[in-house]
Amino acid sequence: MDDVLYRIIDANFNRGREALRVMEEYCRFALNDAGLSARAKQIRHRLCEAIGRFDALKLLCSRDTAGDVGRQMTVEGQLRRMSLQDCFTAGAKRASEALRALAEASQTVDPSVSTIMEQLRFDVYALEKDTALRALGHAKLEKMRLYVLINAGEDIGDSFALQLASQCLAGGADCLQLRAKNMTDKRLLALAKEFTALCRQHAAISIINDRPDIAVLSDADGVHLGQDDMPVADARLLTKRLLIVGVSTHNPQELEQAIASGCDYVGVGPAFASPTKPHVQTAGPGYLSAAAKRLEGTGLFGVAIGGIDQTNVRQVLETGIKHVAVSSCISRCNSAEAYCRALKTEIRKF
Repeated sequence: MDDVLYRIIDANFNRGREALRVMEEYCRFALNDAGLSARAKQIRHRLCEAIGRFDALKLLCSRDTAGDVGRQMTVEGQLRRMSLQDCFTAGAKRASEALRALAEASQTVDPSVSTIMEQLRFDVYALEKDTALRALGHAKLEKMRLYVLINAGEDIGDSFALQLASQCLAGGADCLQLRAKNMTDKRLLALAKEFTALCRQHAAISIINDRPDIAVLSDADGVHLGQDDMPVADARLLTKRLLIVGVSTHNPQELEQAIASGCDYVGVGPAFASPTKPHVQTAGPGYLSAAAKRLEGTGLFGVAIGGIDQTNVRQVLETGIKHVAVSSCISRCNSAEAYCRALKTEIRKF
């Protein structure tokens, strides 16, 4: 019976290790996310370390590849994959199944190993969820180049804000953020619902500034949080669906905090003096260049913001930041549609 147990342990150890490698490679190469990749690698190493408590020679000698009846057993479509994400999902399922089998089998040989297998199984569940959500957000943000902030409030009517948003979308804006100050919750929610629906009609990303609750209730794609707003982790607790979360940063310290927070993109700036935030010290192109380099391998997107317009957008793009947010230049121009179209043309050159 020991031979059977060791055979089961050996087979599921190999299956689990291989599946975790698939998960790791997806996080590493498809999402370019060092953090998620490291988590997959750590689970794989902990699995190898735990199985190392068993007699390696017994495991090898119990292996009977030629006589394995399961070798010829196939299910229609079991290896059909339509995307790399399918490969990751299949790997996650195999890993959790293998770890459950290892927990059951190792219980009869070494209960301490069984406990580790159970812990690793739940770690795989968490990694699968976090990676799937990051992949969904990544797919949306990857196509985003031009990000426009739409202001609304006491001196800006809702119809004007929506009309401006429509013009920007017609001009090629990939993402719109609704920034509404000094507005009642009732009015803000009604406006946010119209704003989100408008973005959805144009297949654009909708972001609500500061208010994760309004973002969730209006079915927006995401929320943008300032340094004094709700933490990213708490914002995600408000919904069980994907919620893209962006965080503003103005210096390297805030950038490091944003990276650690688990957000999806980082606002980097102000690139230049900004009339919308005169109290915030200008970070300058130097910070943008440093941020672009630091964000490599994190899986996060950097969005330059602050005083950007047609006269300096090229200077911004030359820092390595590929995503640009504009605001005041849109409200000052004669035609938001034409201005967005011209900006998008310039951005696509990089």
